[in-house]
Amino acid sequence: MSNNRREFLKKTAVSVAGIHIIPSWSWSKPVAPSDWINVGLIGCRGQGWNILRHHLKNDGVRCLGLCDVDKNVLNERYAQVQKEHNQKPKLYSDFRKMLEDKDIDAIIIGTPDHWHCLQTVYACQAGKDVYVEKPLANTIEECNVMVKAARRYNRVVQVGQQQRSGVVWTEAMKFIKSGDLGTLRKVNIWANFNYGTGAPKQPDEAVPNGVDFDFWLGPAPLRSFNPTRFHGNWRHFWDYGGGLMTDWGVHLIDMALWAKDVTHAPTTVMAYGDNLSFEDYSRETYDTMSVIYPMDDYIITWQHAAGLQNGPYDMLYGVEFVGDKATIVADRAKWTINYEDKNKSIDEGASQMEPKKKIELNDMDLHVENFLSCIKSREEPNCTIENGRNVALYAHMGNLAVRSGEGKLVWDNGQNIFTNTDKANAFIKPEYRKPWQFPVI
Repeated sequence: MSNNRREFLKKTAVSVAGIHIIPSWSWSKPVAPSDWINVGLIGCRGQGWNILRHHLKNDGVRCLGLCDVDKNVLNERYAQVQKEHNQKPKLYSDFRKMLEDKDIDAIIIGTPDHWHCLQTVYACQAGKDVYVEKPLANTIEECNVMVKAARRYNRVVQVGQQQRSGVVWTEAMKFIKSGDLGTLRKVNIWANFNYGTGAPKQPDEAVPNGVDFDFWLGPAPLRSFNPTRFHGNWRHFWDYGGGLMTDWGVHLIDMALWAKDVTHAPTTVMAYGDNLSFEDYSRETYDTMSVIYPMDDYIITWQHAAGLQNGPYDMLYGVEFVGDKATIVADRAKWTINYEDKNKSIDEGASQMEPKKKIELNDMDLHVENFLSCIKSREEPNCTIENGRNVALYAHMGNLAVRSGEGKLVWDNGQNIFTNTDKANAFIKPEYRKPWQFPVI
């Protein structure tokens, strides 16, 4: 690690509610053979590949395995790992074969959401630590069983909600919890992105060469191949994902929960959603949504409008924390304060929190370093599997309030059911397609 990087880490070290940005150890050259961390990646095309590259930035990390159902992607990533890091990982089309490698310490899961549960559970059973992309899973009961697996097999599981490690967010949380915001009354969240519309409609076609589409579907229902439901577009269909609500919702709603250290599932959710635009685009998830979460002593609201690239404060996404003394507005790049007391200098407040120079490490760098640190120390990571489960329930329930046709849901976490409707209860646990079986822990 360079001296400049060490100095940055020292200056930005913060601790908020027990969450630590700085690893309890750091790699230094040379690395003893016993100190190497060997990782394998499942799902190599998009975010999984991005996460692996952040791992390989760190001295003492080796990639021993790459797994993907698309041979074209697999061969491309192998060539990149070899060229950029001079490593030659083994290649797999079936992730279960990779889990048999006893030399692999940790698994990165970057597959579509409907695969997260089985792959995380199997990895825990194989004695691997896990970095799993968000949302934790595609349904409520899958989230529940993943928590059970991580705890039964005593594994470190970091959920890919990297804002839990980010400097902007940890500093904003420190300000909120200092009392300078006053009483937090409301958190407004928005996320407007073009990609939320899905892709223009296309007819079904033959499965591309090199793709094992049956394995890609896995536990999801059997269907014909359509490019608008595949690479980059799968998250807009209920069998595989939950649209903007679960893609960005888990990141940003998580910040609203963190502000008051909420660790309990939602009790009441009210929502409206529909597809109101871009009729020639292929999707099932909603392009337009508003969700309200009434909490014990504040309110959280979520809204999105797919197809737009702007929103409040000229920000396409963001979180507004409304207190009686001040309001904070934040995204991943910055946070700003608007004081209710107009005699207080906004510039003074802003100078306390806005970075004066570019941050050397971004949220993902810090999140990955935290995961690697916890593999060594066996401490809890910044985003535990319980945290991932909790915020996933908030996001899923926003969708389910609309999908069920009820508009309002009341949740009993002890019984794991909605008490006001059986329609929503039908979505809690998926029915896996044979030969895949829902895991029992």
